[in-house]
Amino acid sequence: MKKIEAVIRKSKFDDVKKALHQIEVNFFSYWDVTGVGNEKEGHVYRGITYSTTDIQRRYISVVVSDPFLEKTIDAILESAYTGMVGDGKIFVSDIQETYRIRTKEKGTDAVS
Repeated sequence: MKKIEAVIRKSKFDDVKKALHQIEVNFFSYWDVTGVGNEKEGHVYRGITYSTTDIQRRYISVVVSDPFLEKTIDAILESAYTGMVGDGKIFVSDIQETYRIRTKEKGTDAVS
């Protein structure tokens, strides 16, 4: 099993959620987060400089069985993509064990 964590643009969240549901990844958690990016200069709009160092993003966390890994990553990559700086990042890590509290199932049965 793998844990996929993605930091994406808030404006792309609905697209990512829809893409995940289309590949039958129906359970995941998400949070609104603020991060600091690489861009150091502010943007000027109507003569006012706005800071771009603090970036509002959405953080998605999902645990999938190994056969769903590539499919899930591809869904996020395609649906979160704009081609502009700040599209986000995806992190993948191993999960040693998973338990469903209600039924006491463990392993891949607990994530499906």
